[in-house]
Amino acid sequence: MQHVDVITLGAGGGAYPAAFRLARSGRRVAMVDPKGVMSGNCLAEGCVPSKAVREVAELYRTAQRFERFGLSGEIGADFAGVVAHKDRVQRTRYTQHAAELARLAERLTLVQGVARLQDAYTVVVESEHGEESYRAEHIIIASGSDVFVPPIPGAELCVTSHDLYALDSSFKSLPRRLVVIGGGYIGLETATFLRAFGAEVTVLEMMDQILPGMDPDFVAGLAPLLDPAIRRVTGAKVEAIEKAADGTLTVRYAVGDKNETGDKTETVAADAVLMAAGRHAVVPEGAEAIGLELQRGRVVADTALRTNLPGLYACGDVNGRVPLFHAAVGQSLIAARNILGGDQALDYFDFGAVPTTIFTLPTAAYVGHTRAALKARGIEALETTYNFAEDSRAQIFDETQGEIRLFFEPGTLRLLGGWIIGIDAGQLVGEIGLAVSKGLTAHDLAAFCDQHPMASEGISKAARALF
Repeated sequence: MQHVDVITLGAGGGAYPAAFRLARSGRRVAMVDPKGVMSGNCLAEGCVPSKAVREVAELYRTAQRFERFGLSGEIGADFAGVVAHKDRVQRTRYTQHAAELARLAERLTLVQGVARLQDAYTVVVESEHGEESYRAEHIIIASGSDVFVPPIPGAELCVTSHDLYALDSSFKSLPRRLVVIGGGYIGLETATFLRAFGAEVTVLEMMDQILPGMDPDFVAGLAPLLDPAIRRVTGAKVEAIEKAADGTLTVRYAVGDKNETGDKTETVAADAVLMAAGRHAVVPEGAEAIGLELQRGRVVADTALRTNLPGLYACGDVNGRVPLFHAAVGQSLIAARNILGGDQALDYFDFGAVPTTIFTLPTAAYVGHTRAALKARGIEALETTYNFAEDSRAQIFDETQGEIRLFFEPGTLRLLGGWIIGIDAGQLVGEIGLAVSKGLTAHDLAAFCDQHPMASEGISKAARALF
């Protein structure tokens, strides 16, 4: 039995920020993670590698567009080279994290293995060396999430985000025909990346809209901006994936026919099929046995990140509240501060002010309460917009489609939320998110001088439109 002050189950965004903060404060911390490296799925197969591919796709698309404006020289895309670039970025960041960890080695240990909760203070770690037990006053559960693979016949023939974006992935050739099962952000993003490089892409989404669960008006604003060559089928229930002798895959799916009763079956051929039907929380073994409260397969946590068991916290994807890396980081730091404060709820995480970006080509992002959520609460917000057709930066890049839309509380003019569809959306949403989190008003935004000629000018211009 090894005794430490804090154990984290996981070494990703929900774990290592807290581990570093606690170690710097003199606590002895053990991080347990099956990968044996820091940064979790974000660096292993998510945010960083996928965006390394995305940015090359964006540059490639921009270069093609700028050929009309005098850019000379042959423009080509080497997908294997793109994957190599992704790998270089991942290796760079793993090296960086290892150096950060080494600087705190006296008080912070990373243990590779699978953790099991024995009780509210004891974790058993199974590794290639056998079993070890760790005991601590505090445990931070940050075991993340994993790809959800529905029980569809032939699902084993599909690739997942792990196959596409993992370090040293075997997926180095661009498929001529790609079928994506799932029109959520992972599936839709990947569809636009690979389409930009020349793949023929079909997206099959079971629900009635792509990006299910997001504001329908927000989605309706983004959908026309996506490459029209991407075939999108909503209401598609995938029944099977089959493989022919020549390696060709066929995806069979059912769609409702409004002109007839019942569904009709259709098929689409592919050289690769991406399973992007969502993710599920990875709850550590022993959670139920020790009495940890679970709901819909996730660990229940309050805004102080406390679970129902004293001394146990749950951060990031495992609590399912905002399954994004940057949200996990914020939650991790809140948990650390509350542990340092004597296991008291001294700090709270604002789940309502976390930016979400869909990194499609082009991007779209939102934060706070948008139209659908406000209407559901019975709030008729004041809306104001800025159209990118008027924007100097958008005109420079010939990306004039899209908008900035802000939602203000009547009377107080406090900013409740907003979205950006189009150029620089992922960059702009942070400014709007900060304004939402700090309760800023339309007056505050209108008075701020955003830099020219940048698309961020549209935020203050949208606010000024109210006056």
